[in-house]
Amino acid sequence: MPDSLSPDLLQKMHAYWRAANYLSVGQIYLQDNPLLESPLRLEHIKPHLLGHWGTTPGLNFLYVHLNRLIKENDLNMMYVIGPGHGGPGLVAQTYLEGSYTEHYPAIERSRNGLQRLFRQFSWPYGIPSHVSPETPGSIHEGGELGYSLTHAYGAAFDNPDLIVACIIGDGEAETGALATSWHSNKFLNPARDGAVLSILHLNGFKIANPTVLARISRQELTELMRGYGYDPHFVEGDDPAVVHQCLAGTLDAILAQIRQIQSAARSRGGTESLERPRWPMIVFRTPKGWTGPKFVDGKPVEGTWRAHQVPIADFKDPEHLKLLEDWMKSYRPQELFDERGKFREEFAALAPTGRRRMGSNPHANGGELLQPLSMPHFHDYAVAVLKPGSVEAEATRVLGKFLRDVMKLNLDKHNFRLFGPDETASNRLEAVYEVSGKEWMADVEEVDVNLSVKGRVMEVLSEHLCEGWLEGYLLTGRHGLFSCYEAFIHIIDSMLNQHAKWLKVSRKIPWRKPIASLNYLLTSHVWRQDHNGFSHQDPGFIDHVANKKSDIVRIYLPPDANCLLSVADHCLRSRNYINVIIAGKQPEWQWLDIDSAVHHCTVGAGIWRWASNDVGDPDVVMACAGDVPTLETLASVTLLRSYVPDICIRVVNVVDLMVLQPQSEHPHGLEDQDFDELFTTDKPVIFAFHGYPAIIHKLTYRRHNHDNIHVRGYKEEGTTTTPFDMVVLNNLDRYQLALDAIQRIPRLGDQVETATARYWTTMERHKLYISEHGDDMPEVRNWRWNL
Repeated sequence: MPDSLSPDLLQKMHAYWRAANYLSVGQIYLQDNPLLESPLRLEHIKPHLLGHWGTTPGLNFLYVHLNRLIKENDLNMMYVIGPGHGGPGLVAQTYLEGSYTEHYPAIERSRNGLQRLFRQFSWPYGIPSHVSPETPGSIHEGGELGYSLTHAYGAAFDNPDLIVACIIGDGEAETGALATSWHSNKFLNPARDGAVLSILHLNGFKIANPTVLARISRQELTELMRGYGYDPHFVEGDDPAVVHQCLAGTLDAILAQIRQIQSAARSRGGTESLERPRWPMIVFRTPKGWTGPKFVDGKPVEGTWRAHQVPIADFKDPEHLKLLEDWMKSYRPQELFDERGKFREEFAALAPTGRRRMGSNPHANGGELLQPLSMPHFHDYAVAVLKPGSVEAEATRVLGKFLRDVMKLNLDKHNFRLFGPDETASNRLEAVYEVSGKEWMADVEEVDVNLSVKGRVMEVLSEHLCEGWLEGYLLTGRHGLFSCYEAFIHIIDSMLNQHAKWLKVSRKIPWRKPIASLNYLLTSHVWRQDHNGFSHQDPGFIDHVANKKSDIVRIYLPPDANCLLSVADHCLRSRNYINVIIAGKQPEWQWLDIDSAVHHCTVGAGIWRWASNDVGDPDVVMACAGDVPTLETLASVTLLRSYVPDICIRVVNVVDLMVLQPQSEHPHGLEDQDFDELFTTDKPVIFAFHGYPAIIHKLTYRRHNHDNIHVRGYKEEGTTTTPFDMVVLNNLDRYQLALDAIQRIPRLGDQVETATARYWTTMERHKLYISEHGDDMPEVRNWRWNL
């Protein structure tokens, strides 16, 4: 193909690339003498050298070319950088285009600004070495690999004018999360969504080894990418002039392809007959550490794994100082920056301006674009509860009708989607299908139901994809909810870590605007996975989330459908949190009318007076958190009042788990006085908990009555059995809770022996019955609250 770049433009773009590379090396190495205006000395070098050079020149090369594409075509483009440890390049690029100084005025475009830019990088209380929330234009935390492509697709959903340039490291491409992310193209509708320009950055090496995709043949890599449904374009070489022309021509051709795909789809109005296109992508193969030292101490560096981090590290050797100086001077900084240290205008003019700069694209600061959800009144979906325990309902099915109308009210805004791994109907949320099908661009057969190219329900059997899509969607200014089986949400533990860290850091960056909260609905939970067995039984996500910063995380255990409605409404309206809601999907007794539920959820915990018979001085506090623990606690109360007619019981239900912490530890925490009014200062507390017992002790260890809190919860016992036997196996059943209370009430000491014998007789009867009948005893199946 003919050259896309004129000689003059080629020369200027190459100079721009040199400038970005120079600034990248300077950030890694220098704390002074930013323009090398005096001979480089040891005191100019940082005492601790951190950073990743190897991927950076390739990232810089791509950024320069994407700038040209944006400017010549007036594109709305943002970037997602998979090898985010190439942070010095992205910082350099946003500095050169002016975005960085606009966000951080102290880093001015001058000699002093350059020194501050260099000195802050990987410096105490400066900025990290990877692409982070502090980096303008980023929505992607570069500290962990694997999530770039799923974030990019999440950003592109419902953004028809946006192109997301996603650079995928070839090391990152070896992760499971990235491998499945290629399939996101089966869910991208070219009529209503934006485009993802996937660029596989193939530089051959990881930190110490070759990469898999760099060591297979071009034919095999082509077949792999075509098998994923892409049209791969190869740009390869180590001669910058040749690679400049090749990449420019390839990008022009790919942009034409993207426009043709979108034009064809949009001319058909996004009808159901819309066919899935084969999206173009780039395989960009250049040397690792390109333009860096070719040899250090006689060993090859450029084009090897030795270029991955800091190619020259030991400056006790004076030859190394000379090697670094020669390397940096090879970029000829005096040609790039004027006498004041400002990037020369003839080169700076190549960058886009205003919001067209990738460092200033508003989609990368999603709070700027965020519109509140239009919300139905959740009271309208309430279960009528005339008296506690008088009616049964499936909590998540009730919620499904509410979510259906949330989706309906926001169809025109294109800003709400529901995400889940093939479990929406299983989790009783299928009412949403009345408004929107499941997004699907692959083939459809006669047996399929609810599939639609215009769907707003995102189902794929990969928790990684669901999480990443939702994160990308939220970070670019939209709303959503992730529904998942409780046991398998652990698959994205590390992704939650990264998002929590992003939110924590973002809260302290004034220009980062709040985004919609990351909301999880965990159902099909541990206590109702008796049919699937031990593999499906794990409530440990609670512990994982509770370890995060208290100003970020919220954990809710609504005991019934009306509480679930109240909590869900609150979470969907919230900003900058991670909200975890745990609720069962099976038919369960309902306890609170909607007004009582709202009050209860607002406070977070409370005494259920209708279930209590104490007059300010209980013998025991029966506490509970979670729907099944609440059921077992209330059943234990009926047993206790039949065993010990004069017993005084207080029932406390906890819906917001974090109220258990002191307010000094969590903003939702109860003041000590309020906590003591619920749990007393000296009475035994029998606490039936949904998850692992230790977390309750951890949250309450500073409370006055902590030593009297005795927790029953999941203790890693499970199998395929009956629903009630699941709680029996973990000693969370009503009979155990009743025995616990009797054993810990001092005045009932003479009844402990009788109570213990009664418990074991009941347990023997229970085991014999379920072994014979395969179902729970009638007294358990037919139990109702009747006090």
